[in-house]
Amino acid sequence: MILIPGLASTAEVWRGVADRLAGQRRLHLVSVRGFGDLAPGANASGAVMAAIAAEVRRYITEEGLQRPAVIGHSMGGQVGLRVAADAGSGVGRVMVVDSSPFFPALISPQATVGDVEPIAQLAFQAIHFLGDEALRSRGRQMGLELGGATDAVFGTLGWQGGDRRVLAQSLYEVMTVDLRRRLPDITAPVTVVYGWSADQASPRSRTDSLFRGAYARLRTPAAFVPIEGAEHMVMIDQPTRFMAAVNRFLA
Repeated sequence: MILIPGLASTAEVWRGVADRLAGQRRLHLVSVRGFGDLAPGANASGAVMAAIAAEVRRYITEEGLQRPAVIGHSMGGQVGLRVAADAGSGVGRVMVVDSSPFFPALISPQATVGDVEPIAQLAFQAIHFLGDEALRSRGRQMGLELGGATDAVFGTLGWQGGDRRVLAQSLYEVMTVDLRRRLPDITAPVTVVYGWSADQASPRSRTDSLFRGAYARLRTPAAFVPIEGAEHMVMIDQPTRFMAAVNRFLA
């Protein structure tokens, strides 16, 4: 099983999951160069997500992994979708955790890349020139919601910082990459796990319909798993419920 972290996160966000699965599965934890304390390497220039997906595919081939399960959180979920679309039958199954093929659609289902481009450019410039602290302190004023989860990301292990060039480019891609057209290329079964709330006053009360709409183009309908009481960092917010979802996913 391959575990891919989200934006500005390292493999540490999967520590609880890895500890619970130790001895049951052969685990491969991904960390992204330029996130956390890792040197940026080649990620300091050019696109980030496509390069990560290519590296994961290369790793699957070189290690001889047989149809591995792939779990990705947030940006890592988008990477997992891209890997599955490109690898075909080489991936056994995919779980995306609070991740959308096009994040702006979770705020406005009618949103387009053109709509969000000016905001994405602003986010890129804020981080690239001022550092990730600018987004942490001024993100809400700038209207940068990271899929509606800015507070949750900054308030947990989820945002571990990193090289500002890699963070800026990665956030720009998270906001502008639209993978919905690639969904029909995915042959592996997909499970979508996300935080949900029964409180109608909470933005999380709308996640069920939004995620179902986001994945409508899959050739085989996804399995949708709302986890009540969780925000963006589902595996940290509700670890017991999340592990139950993982065990069902792997069964």
